[in-house]
Amino acid sequence: MNQRLLSWIILVGLVLTWGSSFILIKRGLEVFSAVEVGALRVSITFLFLLPLGLNRMKRITKNDLLWLAISGIIGNLLPAFLFAKAQTGINSSTAGLLNSLTPLFTLVIGLTLFGIKTRWINVSGVLIGLIGAAGLISQSGGHSFEFNISYASYIILATIFYAINVNLIKSKLKHLDAIAITSLTFGIIGIPALIILFFMTDFLSQIGNQAEAMTGLGYIAILAVVGTGIAMIAFNTLIKFTSALFASSVTYLIPVVAILWGVFDAERFEPQYFVWILLIIGGVILVNRKKPETNSDITIRK
Repeated sequence: MNQRLLSWIILVGLVLTWGSSFILIKRGLEVFSAVEVGALRVSITFLFLLPLGLNRMKRITKNDLLWLAISGIIGNLLPAFLFAKAQTGINSSTAGLLNSLTPLFTLVIGLTLFGIKTRWINVSGVLIGLIGAAGLISQSGGHSFEFNISYASYIILATIFYAINVNLIKSKLKHLDAIAITSLTFGIIGIPALIILFFMTDFLSQIGNQAEAMTGLGYIAILAVVGTGIAMIAFNTLIKFTSALFASSVTYLIPVVAILWGVFDAERFEPQYFVWILLIIGGVILVNRKKPETNSDITIRK
């Protein structure tokens, strides 16, 4: 299959999967605390990916382990807790909207810290997509899309971590395959997550005493296996196929799915949202647009 076509297929699959993750977090929080949801998400993903990680350990150098540990902490462990904490104060639609800040931070961090080269047409795509995301945020301010900045800040911090991680993978771990990157990062952070879950929360007591706990666990298991484990393998593949910027642009389309789930969950949707959604899609296309280098391109090298 053509690599460019495969990249777009992966992008669409990730949009549908990650766009649904916010409603799954919301359902999990109806039973468990934010710390429990975050720890469960990482722990279940760790157990799911463990066989894949064990088969790839012998290919890893000490230097790789360092970068994998950093990637695991900032790209998966901390965001899992931050998103869960944020959704105790804002709803799933708002969380999905705020997640679209990731490409902007990816561009800024890639240029300033990683010396990544990009072009003005890609920058314009980021800005257009950001305008679309901002439009959705600004016009979704009704009672069903409450915006609480104190909780939103957790997601903003998580998107900064995502942006650092996507650039780190592209620059430091590009020699590893996507399954190795995903399974080994969770192999490193899985043990701390299990310790938090079993020794710092009431998870075991809840499972034994609350009838609805198993239902909540089911939602988080879907989130962990499909929305984290499988999706992260696909995402890391996308990073290797394309650019860090294009890979992160998946977050521009996530709000569309998140809002649709919000509609099904009795949250309002206005017709003018389609204008902002079209801007988001146009931005993603420009982010992936390639053209010959010119003097007007942004070129920053290490």
